[in-house]
Amino acid sequence: MSLPFVSTAAIMSRVYGVVLLASLNLAAQNWNPPRTPDGQPDLQGVWTNATVTPFQRPKELGTKQFFTAEEAAAFAKQRVQQGNADLIEGERGASDLARRAYNNFWVDRGTHVSKTMRTSLVMDPPDGRVPPFTPEAQKRYDAFKAHQALHPVDGPEDRFLSERCVLFGAAGPPMLPEPYNNNYEIVQSRGIVAIAVEMNHETRIIALDGSPHLAPQIHQWTGDSRGHWEGDTLVVDTTNFRFNDQSRFGVGYLDGRTDRNLHVVERFHRTDPNTIIYQATIDDPTVYTKPWTVEISMAKRTDRIFEYACHEGNYGMMDMLSGARAEEKKAAGSAPKP
Repeated sequence: MSLPFVSTAAIMSRVYGVVLLASLNLAAQNWNPPRTPDGQPDLQGVWTNATVTPFQRPKELGTKQFFTAEEAAAFAKQRVQQGNADLIEGERGASDLARRAYNNFWVDRGTHVSKTMRTSLVMDPPDGRVPPFTPEAQKRYDAFKAHQALHPVDGPEDRFLSERCVLFGAAGPPMLPEPYNNNYEIVQSRGIVAIAVEMNHETRIIALDGSPHLAPQIHQWTGDSRGHWEGDTLVVDTTNFRFNDQSRFGVGYLDGRTDRNLHVVERFHRTDPNTIIYQATIDDPTVYTKPWTVEISMAKRTDRIFEYACHEGNYGMMDMLSGARAEEKKAAGSAPKP
C-alpha cells in the first residue's frame, strides 16, 4: 500500500503548531485571570482584533496550518505593504487620489499575525477554507447574483448592509476584523456581559442568567445571545438572526450567505493580561455543507473607543443612488424615439 507524500516542511509546520499551542496552553494554565466581584474571570477593558492573518488560508500555503516566528514576521511585513492604501499604483491609485478616497491614515488592519501563529482565521476545517454551499444554497446565491447584476442600485435595499450602515462584520457574531475600527469594550455585571463594538456603535447584551432564547419568530440583525461560563471560558450561544441576501460577514468575507438557521457559538478565553483568544463556530446547515470555526487573538488596548457615526456621513449611498438615476436619465434621453 502506498502512502501519500507529505513534505518535510509540512511535517515541521504541524510539529511547530503543536508545540506552539502546547506552550500557549501551558502559559494559560499557569496564569490566573483577575476576577470580577461575583468571581468570574475579568474580561473587561478595550480590545482589538486587528490582524494581518488572512480570513481563509492562501492557496499557496497548502496544508501549512502555522507560521514559524520568522515566517510570521516576513508574512506580516508583506501584508502590511500590500494593504498600504498610499502605495496603490496605476490607474486605480490615480482614481482614488482624485476622488480623495481613504488613504492609509484611516486604515487599521493591524501589523501582526494572530498570536497563535495560524495561517488563517479559519481554523476548522483544517484546510483553513470555508466549506462550500449546499446545492440549494448555491442555486439561491447564483439567482441573487444574477438579479444583482441587473439591478445593482435600484434602491438602497440592493446594496450591502455595511454600505447602508445597518450591519458590519465586526459587530458579529462572529466578530470578524474590518479594515478599521476593530475595537471592542467589554463590560461585565452580575448576570450580564455587554460588548460595545466601535464599528457602527453596536452594543451586544448577553444574558448569563439561564433564560431561554427569544421566541423563534423574533429575529434581530445580531441575533439573540445567551451566555454561560465553562471554567474560565465565556461561551455565548446566538440564534434568532435576521437575514437578507446581502453580506453579514463584513468587508472581504465570502459573499455573506446565511439564513434564519444560522447558529453561532463563541468562546472568549483570557490567556494573559493582554490577550483574549476568541473562537466562533458557524453552523448553518441549509447554507454550508458543514460547520466551520474561526480563531482570533484579541489584544488589550489602553485607549477608548469612539462613536462611529455612519449614517450621519453616508454620502456614498446618496451618491451611488443619484449617480444611477443620472445614468438612467441619460440613457433614456439618448434612446431612439418611437
